[in-house]
Amino acid sequence: MHLASFNLADLLVSLWRGQLDHERTDSIADWPWAVLRGEIWEQHGKAVANATPYLPGSFDRPPRNIAAKINSGYKAWEWLLYLYGLAPALLYDVLPHPYYSHFCKLVLAMRIIQQHHIKTTDLVQAGHLLQSFAHDFEILYYQRRVDRLHFCRQSIHALLHLAPETTRLGPPICSSQWTMERTIGNLGEEIRQPSNPYANLSQRGLLRCQVNALVAMIPDLQHVPPTLPHGAVDLGEGYALLRARDRYDRAMRLCEAKALATYIQKLNGTHVLGPHFCPKIARWARLRLLNGQVARSQWKESRKPLNKVRMSRNVKYSYDGKTCFGEVYFYFRCRIEGREMVLAVILEYSKPDPTLLLSSHGTFTSCQYFGDSSLVVVDVFCLKSVVAMVPHNPPHSKDSELHFFLVERPGLDIANLGSRQEFVADDT
Repeated sequence: MHLASFNLADLLVSLWRGQLDHERTDSIADWPWAVLRGEIWEQHGKAVANATPYLPGSFDRPPRNIAAKINSGYKAWEWLLYLYGLAPALLYDVLPHPYYSHFCKLVLAMRIIQQHHIKTTDLVQAGHLLQSFAHDFEILYYQRRVDRLHFCRQSIHALLHLAPETTRLGPPICSSQWTMERTIGNLGEEIRQPSNPYANLSQRGLLRCQVNALVAMIPDLQHVPPTLPHGAVDLGEGYALLRARDRYDRAMRLCEAKALATYIQKLNGTHVLGPHFCPKIARWARLRLLNGQVARSQWKESRKPLNKVRMSRNVKYSYDGKTCFGEVYFYFRCRIEGREMVLAVILEYSKPDPTLLLSSHGTFTSCQYFGDSSLVVVDVFCLKSVVAMVPHNPPHSKDSELHFFLVERPGLDIANLGSRQEFVADDT
């Protein structure tokens, strides 16, 4: 927990800001990596804060303006979202190339290591990346100078043990401090005797252990509250449609009807749908996914001001055997050749910019937004997770073009450990 967040962040950000202790023989002016200073640092902090509306609520606490709040209790989760989510995009063309490429190796490796389920091939890749990062750190920053020996902190060496320890103990996130910190917080909330807090805390811990033991022996003692609000439709396999919903059927727009016609033709190979095909449907606003996240839609979210929303309408999904990203317009139910189906109208983003992917070791995923011209219809069971798509201006882009970079929730697998789901409230 502390290695991935506080320890590495303190070292790297201090180096980039030129705030790390240095000897008289080692002037900060000679540090080519110390670029986050003055106005650049202030602009960087504002860019971090401006990303907040585009980070879904299921991403938990968003990182605050790092330039203003770095010394005001910046949380471990904020560091994770900043370092491994936002920084690869926000530091592009800011951090000099060798240092940026070096940092992206760490980002890719830590994204793999933080997952609850890790494939063997991915773990091997993460191990190689961490070894390369530690080796290159000495070449790029330390440079075998005695007056920079304090750059080589224990946290750099600890990275070399992450992959081997994963083989021995399992994914590090399962044995990290997150679970313990959460338990401490829960028990601390139950203290009701400030005059004798430690004895009270001990009793609350004992009571919880007794209840857990009884539930383990007699599972029927545990009350399981309903997981779906009023009006929801359970689709099976962990998916569920959630309100709001149109009261009456409405005709689809022509671009939406055209996308549906294309889907039907791919589904059954028919070509009988004419240019006037325009069915009426009732829109649904939200969909609970298999991983417990709630994917929302542009239909409802676009009605709220930007400073009052945490966008949850961008999703990762499978389409034609490929992984794609898109913005959900709405969900709807229909019957095709007697088969009941639940579909989503999605605005598909472009393929990621290959140049940015290559220079960032696959950590900076930038896609272009095309509007209604890129609408597709997909089965809701193809939707895998809710992601963040944050607007940005990549190099050499035109002013008329809209680009967004991808941010995925760190450790999404562990967020569902114990079948925890995102809280769902009625939204009518």
